[in-house]
Amino acid sequence: MRQLCLTKPRQQGATLVELVMTIVIIGVAIAGVVGAFSLITGRSADPLNQTRAVALAQLYMDEILARNYDESSKVGGGKVPAAQVDCTSPGADGETRAGYDDVDDYHAITNAIPEDGEGNPLPGYDNFRISITVSCAGDDISEMSLANADAKRIDITITDPSNATYQFSAYRGNF
Repeated sequence: MRQLCLTKPRQQGATLVELVMTIVIIGVAIAGVVGAFSLITGRSADPLNQTRAVALAQLYMDEILARNYDESSKVGGGKVPAAQVDCTSPGADGETRAGYDDVDDYHAITNAIPEDGEGNPLPGYDNFRISITVSCAGDDISEMSLANADAKRIDITITDPSNATYQFSAYRGNF
């Protein structure tokens, strides 16, 4: 004859304390992961802004360097005599953006919305700002023994939507 076992079967599962501990541990781990993701997503636009700032600076620099050295430059080119180069008052001389014809005219651009060569706002660059300074700087290039009126330095500062600034410089020679 068979004997019946009167012991209770073992229960399986987790206690309430074990469940609470598991929830706390998973919660702490998720908080760390979410914090890392928020840091990464906060900086995800930086490379895009840097690339766009470089492209914008290149656009302006190409346009400026294609212009005449000075207001008194000849149409076909040629060196402007140092006595005729005005290093004291660069600026647009009342010209509109579409009429900028020499390097000095761009000195008037300060904290402006980027525009194309005709003065129209560039699409997609609404939150960028650009500032340009132009100065006579032949003395900066000492190896070539240039007079101050033989070179102009063009400094472009781009400010992106996150207020990071990027600076670019080039020289335009008097030839």
